[in-house]
Amino acid sequence: MSSGFPGPGCGSCKYLLTLIAMTEGRFQDGDLIRHITREGALIAAGGAASLLQTAHPKVAQGVYDHSYTAEDPLRRLRNTMGWLYAVQFGTREEAETFSALVTRGHAQVTGPDYEANDPELQVWVAATLFAVAAQFYQLLFRRTFTEDELAEFYGQTKVYATILGCPEERLPASYRDFREYYAGMLNNLKISDASRAIADQVLNPRLPGGPLNAPGLAAIRLITAGLMPAPIREQYGWKWNRARRLRFRLLMGALSLVYPRLPLRVRTLPREYYLHSTRKMLAKAAAGRRPALRVPSN
Repeated sequence: MSSGFPGPGCGSCKYLLTLIAMTEGRFQDGDLIRHITREGALIAAGGAASLLQTAHPKVAQGVYDHSYTAEDPLRRLRNTMGWLYAVQFGTREEAETFSALVTRGHAQVTGPDYEANDPELQVWVAATLFAVAAQFYQLLFRRTFTEDELAEFYGQTKVYATILGCPEERLPASYRDFREYYAGMLNNLKISDASRAIADQVLNPRLPGGPLNAPGLAAIRLITAGLMPAPIREQYGWKWNRARRLRFRLLMGALSLVYPRLPLRVRTLPREYYLHSTRKMLAKAAAGRRPALRVPSN
């Protein structure tokens, strides 16, 4: 006897299931990737992640030839954070739409020895995003992740590469595999002149307000140097003596005392701001108007 309801194989059911899936996020609020990356303070570690990425000479050359970091660092930050938050917290449709724009833009980022959509480079960029976020979060909250937690977080951050078209099999399969890959990369990378030029742009950006930014930028430079793995920091030629190490420990100690005690709604304000900006951009794109977007080059 018919129930009067459509069966599970009907076209309308499939459409509704697809619609529901696209309006849900790729992750849930209980997932570690959301618990960690909701913290706006992680933006302070962005310089370390960015300059780890451009320690790879192919990434560096692509950024040097095609990026607009030097001309408009705030727009570069907005587009990068907008994409990350869309993947981490947006709906599946938002994450995939923004990522398709990034992939399309990266298709134009090519040179004699590099392609931005090269899986080798996508794996490295995703690796730096995972490693720096895990490192900074543990320092900031005075918490040590278990190996199981690191494995969970690593598995979730594979999306930074796969959503841009990188085959999953190109990524280290497990967290233990990742550790071996990451250590090998840190010990074998040789930074280039392009890497050093980008580091100067990132650490000394031209921002509105001029000298008023000096204290904040000094703190960012210290955090960047403190988070940078020693083999790469030494190649960049950054001084890391006893006094600098002490200042870094004092700064992180102060941040770990104050920041975790802020209300969560304050700590997540950057997420809300960049997600709002991203959704406005995507709405304009959907309406057929050209969005004011230049995609990140790394």
